[in-house]
Amino acid sequence: MSMYKHVRELWKKPKKNMPELYRERLIKWRKENSTVKLERPTRIDRARSLGYKAKQGFIVVRQRVLRGGHRRPMIKGGRRPKRFGTRLVLSKNYQQIAEERCQKKFVNLAVLNSYPVVEDGKHYWFEVILVDPDHPVIKADPKINWICKRKHRSRVFQGKTSAGRKSRGLQGKGKGHEKARPSRRAHDRKQ
Repeated sequence: MSMYKHVRELWKKPKKNMPELYRERLIKWRKENSTVKLERPTRIDRARSLGYKAKQGFIVVRQRVLRGGHRRPMIKGGRRPKRFGTRLVLSKNYQQIAEERCQKKFVNLAVLNSYPVVEDGKHYWFEVILVDPDHPVIKADPKINWICKRKHRSRVFQGKTSAGRKSRGLQGKGKGHEKARPSRRAHDRKQ
């Protein structure tokens, strides 16, 4: 078995396979800020499979997102029949929310992908892989220089990352997915 396969097996059940380390990390991460820039990824196998390279121009950020229903505070005072709802159900998943928050923090970078790290009763933690499109090393690499184009700068807000495509219903192809493309809204408008 290769090293990456061993790491992948450990991360399948982190509470069982590495309980002390898991607990220590959660205690430490709860005290940190919600957005933390890292030197290297925590899950190297997952990061590498999503396109991360240990070279200049690649940045990894750990993002914390609050769990639970996406709630709005209750509006006080007066009758507001339409806007009185306290519950806001979003079509986005938590991973997409984490990617968007990272993009807002690091405006000059482009989000490549992300993956979950840990969770507890209150928070989710995701690690987001960001790429610097203006870096000469990235521009010279033929495998990743597609992200240097201007249209990919805001790809996270257009739902083009893996988490965004999942919430848009674009993970499947072919039979049974005819109504998903180009988008559900476009299909409805055609009808």
